[in-house]
Amino acid sequence: MKHILFLILLFMMNMQDGQARHSQLNKADFQTTVNGKQTDLYYLSNKNGIEIAVTNFGARVVEIWAPDKKGEFVDIVLGHDNVEAYIHFKGERFLGATIGRYGNRIAAGKFTMDGKNYQLPINDKPNSLHGGTMGFDMVVWDTEQTDAQTLIFTYLSKDGEEGYPGNLEVKMTYRLTDDNEFIITHQATTDKKTVINLTHHSFFNLHGAGNGTINDHELMLCADKYTPVNNVLIPTGELASVDNTPMDFRKATPIGARVDNDFEQLAYGHGYDHNWVLKRKTDKELELAATVYEPVSGRYMEVWTTEPGIQFYGGNFFDGSMVGKNGKHYNHRASLALETQHFPDSPNQPSFPSTVLMPGEQYNHVCVYKLGVK
Repeated sequence: MKHILFLILLFMMNMQDGQARHSQLNKADFQTTVNGKQTDLYYLSNKNGIEIAVTNFGARVVEIWAPDKKGEFVDIVLGHDNVEAYIHFKGERFLGATIGRYGNRIAAGKFTMDGKNYQLPINDKPNSLHGGTMGFDMVVWDTEQTDAQTLIFTYLSKDGEEGYPGNLEVKMTYRLTDDNEFIITHQATTDKKTVINLTHHSFFNLHGAGNGTINDHELMLCADKYTPVNNVLIPTGELASVDNTPMDFRKATPIGARVDNDFEQLAYGHGYDHNWVLKRKTDKELELAATVYEPVSGRYMEVWTTEPGIQFYGGNFFDGSMVGKNGKHYNHRASLALETQHFPDSPNQPSFPSTVLMPGEQYNHVCVYKLGVK
């Protein structure tokens, strides 16, 4: 009996120290040096057995272990089992990453502010995507684990980094609650007028990472409108109704039900890769943006945000050539991203909500992925 009590106590101590219960990763495979800074692997866990593995290289989520309706746990996000695969990426670069300074696309990598022209790296021809060639996904964040459920990340993006003005001080908190909420809090200040649009880029599959399509997942988006794009995925400036289009997810609908419809917008993105305009009741409070349900396992996820938009990407550009954790191939339309954000190309679209951050102001963006079953 004493031996059993000792094992239980040891287990509880390990979980309090952020140790792994489900993870199949080797911590040593995430320990290296990048530009003189040490990378590592961290764990968040709650009383319900939910577990999240995170590396400070790009503040990337590497694993999320979530139960199905039978209580069986599986890892539901795409990723790699070593940090080198993220550093020297082949194919999809943004697995599980923090995106900045500017999430999504900026047309031709250019914008003008107060009469001055700024040129950003072109890394998604002909545009700049997700902060450029060395965005926030490719840097080592300073990291503090305050308890088994909280990680704090900080990073100073220096004036001129990737072409953006201002010294931008960023603080992010990852918190896993006992209500199965993964809460991502972004905060930032600047010493010079700049633009900012931070977001999170996990790729989810509620069957389990590498376990088949997401086209059977039922998606609901709290949006009456979306931002149509041109043939290089830059918004036209219009806020178009989703009525009578494959973009209408106001009622939960299988993702694959209309993805191959003969619809110009779907052709441009090779499927879903668009920003939806959230139907918000407030300006800055947390509100429900999306739900995802996978009927076989019963896994269910809600997405809450303070932001005006959400990018839904259906994994169109995966082709099976990328090999991730456990040797699994990541196939076409076998994952989805739900990125809460301001709209793409906002610095060039004066009718869109502003992404300008001024000295003396604080940027605040909260995103919540809440896990459950039904």
